[in-house]
Formats: sequence, structure tokens, C-alpha cells
Amino acid sequence: MANVSHPRGDITTHPDASEMRERYDRMLGGRDVALVDGPVFLLGLYCAVSPWILHYTTNQPALATHNLIMGIAIGLLALGFTRAPERMYGLSWAICAMGAWMIISPWVVGTSPDTGVVLNNIIIGALAVVLGALCAVTTTRGTPRA
Repeated sequence: MANVSHPRGDITTHPDASEMRERYDRMLGGRDVALVDGPVFLLGLYCAVSPWILHYTTNQPALATHNLIMGIAIGLLALGFTRAPERMYGLSWAICAMGAWMIISPWVVGTSPDTGVVLNNIIIGALAVVLGALCAVTTTRGTPRA
């Protein structure tokens, strides 16, 4: 039986070290996770709590629930992009679609929203479209084509 134990702290002699190093370089070489996924996560967090920050939970309860759900969804997508970018790169454009929906949602979901609510959702939506496109571009740039 082969001896597969390695001294602590020395992985250079491990049989899969070169493959692990190549996979790590491939994953980090194409995406700058902290600069793309971090702001997307923070945007989702802000979207989720914005009804309570701007105090429109009482006069727009449907829109408050909507923003909470959309913010959680954006945050979970950002965590997924950070955790498994090679498997989730196809969902990068979903953030753009969610951003476009956030822009029109005050009139679809809400009932006669005021200017603050409309501006909040337009800003969140525009940032989601921009960050989603940036995430999609950096993801596809780092993905090798077959």
C-alpha cells in the first residue's frame, strides 16, 4: 500500500498539487470576486432593508415585502457567485433582469408611490443592472470557451 500521508504544511509533493494550483489560478484569474460580488451583495442587503430605512412599510406594504424578497434574492445570487462562480456564471444576467424589474416595480407592485420610493427603486435597479452586467462580463471573460 502506498504511503499517501504528507508532512504538515508541505503540500508541494501532493499528487494533485499542480491540478489544484491550476484550478485556483483559473478561478481567480478571470474574476475579481471582491470588486464585483461584494457590491452586489451590499446592494441586495440595502434593497432588503430599504423599506425600513425610508419608512414606507406602512403606506406601501406590498412594495416593502417585494423589496425584501428581491434584496434577499440579489444577496443570495451574490453569495452564489462568490462560492461557485464557474457554476453560476449563467445567472449573472439575472441580476440585470432583476434590476430592470426593480426600476418598474413601484408602479406595478406599489399603489401610487411617492417620489422617495420611486427614486429608491430606480437607483437600486440601475445599480443592479450595472453591477449585473459587470458581473456577467467579468465572469464570461474568465470562462474558457470550448
